[in-house]
Amino acid sequence: MIRCCIFDLDGTLLDTLDALTYTTKLVMEHFGYGPVDREHVKQFVGDGYKMLMERALKYCGDEALTHYEESLSVYTELFAKHSMYHVKPYDGIPELLETLKEKGIKIAVLSNKPHPRTVENIEAVFGAGYFDYVAGEQPGVPRKPDPAGVKLILDRFGLKPEECLYFGDTNTDMKTGLGAGLVTAGVTWGFRDREELLSFHPQFVINHPLEILEKAKIQ
Repeated sequence: MIRCCIFDLDGTLLDTLDALTYTTKLVMEHFGYGPVDREHVKQFVGDGYKMLMERALKYCGDEALTHYEESLSVYTELFAKHSMYHVKPYDGIPELLETLKEKGIKIAVLSNKPHPRTVENIEAVFGAGYFDYVAGEQPGVPRKPDPAGVKLILDRFGLKPEECLYFGDTNTDMKTGLGAGLVTAGVTWGFRDREELLSFHPQFVINHPLEILEKAKIQ
């Protein structure tokens, strides 16, 4: 029986691609590089902002990562200003969350986005206290796909892995959910394609949030 649903943030709960693309573009311009388009940013995200900057710099020609360290501070400063740029929930997400809450199922967020920006995104869209647990990347907790963040949620709610359903849109998410022993659902409306999700053999791959209610037999 599913007693908790854990959601990735970017590409799963919220469409944040414009904010990520816009901020990455500004950082690259800061160093005199050409812009990075949305399709490439889709491929660069998922493993935290440090990997995003590394991938973007290499894509723009900085193979030696000459500007890597500086890019981290520039990105952090700019993303604090633009993290809500065009951010919105995906169709069906508000309805799914309301249904889960009505059924008494805990809802949590586990993201590789910096923790302050994770909280900002969630509270701006859904309101403070709407989720039972919200965590972004923070010191002392390895980022996904390490299972440490999942374990904190399980321990907090006193749950077993098989009682939790994990939602995500990237290979990092599939590794996170499956690696932690959770029932795992890949979502096709996010940043990666169906084939990438299927290659990890999650229990479910869904095209719309409400599909999971029947597929996972959430009563």
